[in-house]
Amino acid sequence: MTGFDLFRTTDDHEALRAVVRELAEERIAPHAAEVDERAEFPKHAYDALVASDFHAPHVPESHGGTGADALATCIVIEEVARVCASSSLIPAVNKLGSLPLVLAGSEEVKQRYLPPLASGQAAFSYALSEREAGSDTASMRCRATPDGDGWVLDGQKSWISNAGFSEYYTVLAVTDPDGPRGSNISAFVVEKSDPGFSFGAKEKKLGIKGSPTRELLFDRVRIPGDRIVGKPGEGLKIALRTLDHTRVTIAAQAVGIAQGALDHALAYVRERRQFGKRIADFQGIQFMLADMAMAVETARQMVYAAAAKSERGDADLSFFGAAAKCHASDVAMRVTTDAVQLLGGYGYTQDFPLERMMRDAKITQIYEGTNQIQRVVMARHLLK
Repeated sequence: MTGFDLFRTTDDHEALRAVVRELAEERIAPHAAEVDERAEFPKHAYDALVASDFHAPHVPESHGGTGADALATCIVIEEVARVCASSSLIPAVNKLGSLPLVLAGSEEVKQRYLPPLASGQAAFSYALSEREAGSDTASMRCRATPDGDGWVLDGQKSWISNAGFSEYYTVLAVTDPDGPRGSNISAFVVEKSDPGFSFGAKEKKLGIKGSPTRELLFDRVRIPGDRIVGKPGEGLKIALRTLDHTRVTIAAQAVGIAQGALDHALAYVRERRQFGKRIADFQGIQFMLADMAMAVETARQMVYAAAAKSERGDADLSFFGAAAKCHASDVAMRVTTDAVQLLGGYGYTQDFPLERMMRDAKITQIYEGTNQIQRVVMARHLLK
């Protein structure tokens, strides 16, 4: 392998991109505006992704999945996000919710929960944050108390993506209240049908309206002992290790949103005429487009480099995952804002998808760790 090969995706990756892009444009894009307007889960997108094995491509072949590598999973998310950010959360959240099992679950737990995810029979969500424990995850109050050969779960979780739709939830809870902070938390799989488990009302959000965001409520939910993920006390370590990998998928989502906005802006400026010529012929417009494209490409290359590190499990993944997520989400916000500007008054209306993309882009700077937290993660890596 030459050095140049390191900076080029494989033919298989580009073939995957072409297939996902065709599916997204034909089966997902036509419904994106309606999904946003009605704030409804994009079931049509879910069905299309399941039919093509793109809903959870990361699941290993040994557990019924397609075994897509980290870069391939990012390409799927990027191409779906290019037309509908809400729909791109289907593969992204499925990876986030189930990756703790892939990384640290027993073979029994994997065999029980990963095949239904791989087949599309069940979706997976991830439950870490609480009302008073957002960035400060170690201060969580949700508690799992030993009970015979199992546990009893009490408390709540906030801001849970695809809550209510997903069948399975990886939930983090304090299992040793008197233990050292951060080493007293464990991870469990909770099933939607478990008695005492319920959901709060859907949050009314600025963007990604097709992905339901709700609280999880636990009222003496009994969890069998064989549903623990990893060992007692390892939960937060597993959760943070998971985020090192999945922040790369949020970065991919951000790149997809930005690329979609740039594509629509380019199509518009080629057609829109003012002062007797296309507005694309004005140098000021060309400079804006060049800056937007340059930002998207730098973000994409950072995401792909981070995805390669995720696949290899490199020691500096925490830095690159945080950097890719932080940079790509900032790019998505800037590029979608500029795209709205390029369309002028039309960009501000729902006749074009740019205002939706701008609203959707904002969350990428917030979830899976705010960009301020990403800078903390990067600084810690630099200074350790």
